[in-house]
Amino acid sequence: MLKHIVTWLAMAVLSVLTAQAQQGRWAKADDATAKFILDAERQWQDANCDHNKITEKILADDFWGTLPDGAAYGKAEEVKETEDSSKSGRECRISDTRVRLFGDNLAVVYGRAFLVRKLKDGRDGPRCLIYTDTWLKRNGLWQIVAAHDAQLPCSE
Repeated sequence: MLKHIVTWLAMAVLSVLTAQAQQGRWAKADDATAKFILDAERQWQDANCDHNKITEKILADDFWGTLPDGAAYGKAEEVKETEDSSKSGRECRISDTRVRLFGDNLAVVYGRAFLVRKLKDGRDGPRCLIYTDTWLKRNGLWQIVAAHDAQLPCSE
């Protein structure tokens, strides 16, 4: 009987701890993980302007993203895209960016991105996105495993 009570109590404690981890929490401004993630997010957006090669580090090999038109892309495509100097943008920036942490190994980032690029007709065109990036810590390394972008009308 004692064995059943101890087993039940252990399962109850484990269930509570698991549920709390899944609830998530908004990262505070001084949270070291959130600071690292937000800096990496900023560098990823900057890569559209300065081709800084951050995508090689922060995108997991099994990364998968979706574009506003529904097209899917992997790490290799994004590395190539951000390193292509013929597709340089300017005024690359992110805003309204928040990190939600789920335990010690999972984070979701919500934010907005802006840049100006040459359109196919040669005119400058702004691009405004709202995005969600999923970060996973594996083998001690935080990387993005999934990203989704949606187009927004630019009010800039």
